[in-house]
Amino acid sequence: MAVKRRYESQYRQEQARQTRRAILDAAAALFVSPGYAATPLTAIAAAAGVAIQTVYKTFGTKQALLSALVDVTVAGDDEPVALAERQFVADIQALPDARAKLGRYARHLAETHARLAQVMLAVATAATADPDAAAIWQKNSDERRAGMTMFAAELTRTGELRPEHTIDTAVDVLWLAMDVRNYDWLVRQRGWPAERFERWYVDTVAAALFIPR
Repeated sequence: MAVKRRYESQYRQEQARQTRRAILDAAAALFVSPGYAATPLTAIAAAAGVAIQTVYKTFGTKQALLSALVDVTVAGDDEPVALAERQFVADIQALPDARAKLGRYARHLAETHARLAQVMLAVATAATADPDAAAIWQKNSDERRAGMTMFAAELTRTGELRPEHTIDTAVDVLWLAMDVRNYDWLVRQRGWPAERFERWYVDTVAAALFIPR
């Protein structure tokens, strides 16, 4: 009986994960078009093939659903692993010099923006008129700055930053350079390949922050 209960529990957990994923996928599509404000939870439930009660049970509110969608899209999965504990962070820390660290981060950035650009641009648009979306955009902006503060500290430890930079000014440069709107303009609108975007990121940030070699 214990084995059967364990199997049934695992089956229910997997069903719950699949349901959550279906709702997130539906929200990702509909929050982009027709947009966050124009999309009721009933439309998301219908697109996901679930009852509206399931959406409420899983996420509670439309704002909570958008917040979860942003978090999952940034991370690339729904696993409970903090961003600072992800493999790309360990990769960056293991590299010997600042430019190599930028290069590894640039690859991560291009991969991340490829999956989140549409969602984050939709959030940015919605934030101009919707307080819930504005709060989530601000939360994401604050989290990005916190991440760039960690990255600036990592780069500072190499001893390669220009002497006129403080941690705060280095964070300003990193925070601006990683903005999704740069990727949207250069890759999605101007047609740059990801590799060229990565080189642009490394060259731009290195020129702004590092002592010339």
